[in-house]
Amino acid sequence: MKPGICGSERNVVIDIERTAAVIARNQRETGEIPWGAGEKTDPWDHVEAAMGLSIGGRFDAAQRAFEWSAGSQQSDGSWYSAYRNGTPVDRTRETHMAAYIAVGVYHYYLSTEELGFLRNLWPTVAAAVNFAISLQSPSGEVFWAVSPEGEVDPMALLTGCSSIYMSLKCALAIAQCLGRSVPAWERAMTGLETALQTRPHRFNMTKSRYAMDWFYPVLAGAFTGGAAQERIEAHWRKFVIREQGVRCVSDQPWVTVAETSELCMTLAAMGNPLLAEIVFGWIADKADADGAYWCGFTCPDMTVWPEARNTWTNAAVLMAADAIYQLTPASRLFSHRFWSGR
Repeated sequence: MKPGICGSERNVVIDIERTAAVIARNQRETGEIPWGAGEKTDPWDHVEAAMGLSIGGRFDAAQRAFEWSAGSQQSDGSWYSAYRNGTPVDRTRETHMAAYIAVGVYHYYLSTEELGFLRNLWPTVAAAVNFAISLQSPSGEVFWAVSPEGEVDPMALLTGCSSIYMSLKCALAIAQCLGRSVPAWERAMTGLETALQTRPHRFNMTKSRYAMDWFYPVLAGAFTGGAAQERIEAHWRKFVIREQGVRCVSDQPWVTVAETSELCMTLAAMGNPLLAEIVFGWIADKADADGAYWCGFTCPDMTVWPEARNTWTNAAVLMAADAIYQLTPASRLFSHRFWSGR
């Protein structure tokens, strides 16, 4: 892994080792990766950070992260929504947080081709996915959470369900690698795909102000081809500030590095790496001297806010760089062409 990379078309430079080091130095001895020193850990961002470690070539650290996930999983296959120093601080159990382990595990496998790793993590992945789809409605959407009191919240998030859709794709790919057939997962993915494409009213936790609701169905591959292009073009001006990045929410002048990176991943997944590189260039230098990327900044005054430097933001930057520049074998993880050829 080279310390830095430079885009072929534009002068975009990112130090991969320094960016991954931000994640590594915040990882606890147990393998847990919190948002930052003394901050909370949530299972989805923990997995995202583990993928960033893999892109940086820190495979031992990534393995320890997945070992922490396996060791902290609940008996029903879920994780709690937030931990601090290994202790649960929010006992909500969210479906997308559980299922995302499949994406991280498959990403690691694409990077290393270690079949033994898949075998070891299979029970964890299977339990997590089964938990998520146990909350799927007959209409295809997946309810977002079980409350600390054990009550199912019958609300569905478009972004969360898009993440679950990607997780199901990865879980089925893992099953295929291991020679396993899981028809229930195939049915769940088909039902969820239909809901994402044709039943927008079923996603009743309205988040249309948020950029993630715009591009996540495309990033996950529920929308491809012309449908993906139409969706991205329809709201480009709503969320994108030219030469700055992506607004987290459409009605605020606040650009976030993670959402901008994820849009870059989306564009690369659609087969437009040149545009992805242009957008990536807008935020590639938005880091402190130690390599920690800013969470976000306001426009046009360029006030950095908030002051937190989250591990998962660095992971998102690394994943965008990988998707654009194909640094690792896992760079194809979100590629629509890759999944269509499976």
